[in-house]
Amino acid sequence: MDLRILEIASHTDNHKVLENFTHKSKHKNPLCGDEMEISLVVKDDVVKDMGYQCKSCVYCQASVSLLSRKIKDKNVEEIKSFALSSENLFTDVKTILEKHWKDFKEIFDKKNIARKDCLLLPLRTVLKALKT
Repeated sequence: MDLRILEIASHTDNHKVLENFTHKSKHKNPLCGDEMEISLVVKDDVVKDMGYQCKSCVYCQASVSLLSRKIKDKNVEEIKSFALSSENLFTDVKTILEKHWKDFKEIFDKKNIARKDCLLLPLRTVLKALKT
C-alpha cells in the first residue's frame, strides 16, 4: 500500500452530510461493493460545497477526499471535463491536466491500475450527480 494514498485519505473534512444540497448521487462499485454518496451545493454553475459518505476501501477514500477539496469553487463543465478525461490517466493516452487537477496524477496511474474502479468511483458519482 502506498503511504501517500493513506495520507490523502486521512483528510476527511468533507466527510459530511450536506442538508442544503442541490445535487446528490449514490453509486456502488458492483465489483467490490464500495458505496459512495455525494451531495453538492451548486450555485450559478459553480460547486460551492461537497459532502460525501462512503463505505469503501482506502483508494476510494483517497480519491473522494482529494476530489472534495479540488471541486469547490469550480465550474460544473470544468469538473465534468476533468472527470471524463481522468480515465485516460491509467492508459498511455496523453492527457493534459489543468494545473488545478495535477494532484490526481499521483494516485491515478498505472501502478494503481488494479484499483482503477475504486479510484474512479467518486468521479463517476459526481458525474451522475451533475446530470440531474
